[in-house]
Amino acid sequence: MVPATARIGAMDGSEELFRRAEAVIPGGVNSPVRAFRAVGGTPRFVARGEGAYVEDVDGRRYVDYVQSWGALLFGHARAEIVEAAVAAAGRGTSFGAPTEAEVRLAELIVQMVPSIEMVRLVSSGTEAAMSVLRLARGFTGRAKIVKFEGCYHGHSDGLLAKAGSGVATLGLPDSRGVTEAATSDTIVVAYNDLAGVQDVFHSSGQEIAALIVEPVAANMGVVPPAPGFLQGLRDVCDEHAALLVFDEVITGFRVARGGGQELYGVMPDLTCLGKVMGGGFPCAAFGGRRAVMEQLAPVGPVYQAGTLSGNPVAVAAGLTALELVADFDPYAELSKRAERLVTGLTEVFESAGIQHTLNRVESLFSLFFSSGPVNDYETGRAADHERYAKFFHAMLDQGIYLPPSGYEAWFLSTAHGADELGRTLQAAARAAPTLG
Repeated sequence: MVPATARIGAMDGSEELFRRAEAVIPGGVNSPVRAFRAVGGTPRFVARGEGAYVEDVDGRRYVDYVQSWGALLFGHARAEIVEAAVAAAGRGTSFGAPTEAEVRLAELIVQMVPSIEMVRLVSSGTEAAMSVLRLARGFTGRAKIVKFEGCYHGHSDGLLAKAGSGVATLGLPDSRGVTEAATSDTIVVAYNDLAGVQDVFHSSGQEIAALIVEPVAANMGVVPPAPGFLQGLRDVCDEHAALLVFDEVITGFRVARGGGQELYGVMPDLTCLGKVMGGGFPCAAFGGRRAVMEQLAPVGPVYQAGTLSGNPVAVAAGLTALELVADFDPYAELSKRAERLVTGLTEVFESAGIQHTLNRVESLFSLFFSSGPVNDYETGRAADHERYAKFFHAMLDQGIYLPPSGYEAWFLSTAHGADELGRTLQAAARAAPTLG
């Protein structure tokens, strides 16, 4: 394998593949942030992954802090997960009928996530968020939803109102093709602005079905909740008989065994899950209080369905990933490693006289080239994203693969050890003086 530091000429394989991809795939990618539009250059086409590393089609190997956008808590191609998926595929790849494994996965989720009494499996985080809000509306008989500026809950129409992540990266406040009617029942408030939420409920509380929030915002970069913010949301929802929904697609099984709700001790009515619970396969879920979940068809009037929901291969991978969580309880060690990396990066940038902010919650963190704290979408937007692009490429040239956008989180896995952290800090120390 060729180290990334040994670049000779163009990235021929990736450039050729990207040229071919642009001819048949919009933008050359199947998800916008992969296109490197925020940082410039040609996206790396990945050939394989192993542990903390990915290797591109040109044989260059990188320490990977994307980890399939947080899905790979145990790194790429973890043996137990791969073996479980292969064995399941050998028994059949899809049945469209119930299996024992999906019952076991549901039982494990109910056991691990404090607020969940019943759960339904789906195939993506977008599907989970879309379904959970339909359920909230059906349960309450109300229409309006409150969300937060910069929080991303998938690409369903009603939630693409001042969303974060790839939408922020592309500079789109919303998306064409989303009608005013689709978002007319969506109310957007600034993240960490509890007073703003209280004002909204004071004026429209009887119309609000649910408030949906990432307990740790991770689609405008990582933004922790302010002290008392999540409890304040719980209180205002209770006061107005609205449902509190935690979107834990990123934080679920990532910041703690029971997700953000365990970490902060605030229990939502409904929860969206994904990423880690699929072990690298397309598997997601939503769940919550029994009285609410029993409004779903076939026992209730709220319809939701999916041919590949509970797919046996994805379920086998997800079940194994959560069993690894239960067996190894990796969170304390992951948090220590993340703290070491963030502390080291802070020292690097301070030594170089570069203004920056590093936000971290457990093993979830991100870097902003900002002169002050980042506690909402607007302060995240005000950061120097051009400097982040320079840093991204300086690190990429040294074999460190960071999220290709300053609006994205960095993810550690249990495969990131002392060697990988040391290499990352050495690369950052070489990159920092070049940032200007």
